[in-house]
Amino acid sequence: MKSKLFLSLMASALLSLFTASSFAQDKMGKDVKFTVRVENISDANGQTASDGTKWPFALSPGLWVLHQREVRLFREGVVANGGLEELAESGNPAVLAQTLESRQHDVMHHGVFNTPAGANGPAPIGPGGAYEFSFTAKPGMRLSLVTMFGQSNDWFYAPKRQGIDLFVNGKPLSGDITNDFMLFDAGTEKDEEPGLGANQGPRQKDPNQGEAENGKVHPAKSSTFFSKNGQLFRITITPQNAMAMHQ
Repeated sequence: MKSKLFLSLMASALLSLFTASSFAQDKMGKDVKFTVRVENISDANGQTASDGTKWPFALSPGLWVLHQREVRLFREGVVANGGLEELAESGNPAVLAQTLESRQHDVMHHGVFNTPAGANGPAPIGPGGAYEFSFTAKPGMRLSLVTMFGQSNDWFYAPKRQGIDLFVNGKPLSGDITNDFMLFDAGTEKDEEPGLGANQGPRQKDPNQGEAENGKVHPAKSSTFFSKNGQLFRITITPQNAMAMHQ
């Protein structure tokens, strides 16, 4: 009798284990919806230039890419491609988006974020502004994102590595990912002091009027803004289940 009871309990336990395991595999294999929010949290009073001039920090419209295999939007130590140059100098992600069209496949998707939350049309985001976009992803996928440092000649923000893992130990990524981003110099146009340069977005007449630098993509470590990510902007990612918990 005890033997039959033991076997019955073992069978129930194995069935429960199998069911739980199958559920976990099924859950891990399903798409998870993520929402990414890019916020400009810089001082509303502006940044102070060397001559005392105040200027607002801004981020441009940008491009996001969801991918499984590596997607080389840029490479350190290599000349920037035309799409990256266009984004880094003028904040226009359209050309870079077009270069991805020929690479589109079932494990890579991309989109442009260009309209601030609450706005009616495309624009940069100044202090207090934000962009939001959503996508669905399976385990094994990564996120890449690029946006221009608005008052620069050719600086942009992107992940430190080629893509941010959207699942960690099988769990959807959630929370603040600002520290995964780094300030890069595209090396395409000679730098001027941020907020003052005559060849920077708010002050130039032609997007291509700056003097060519003929350089290569590299981290903008010489800039005092290199280590100010958390003071200037915040990027968060929220999976659907976490969003439901907060509703």
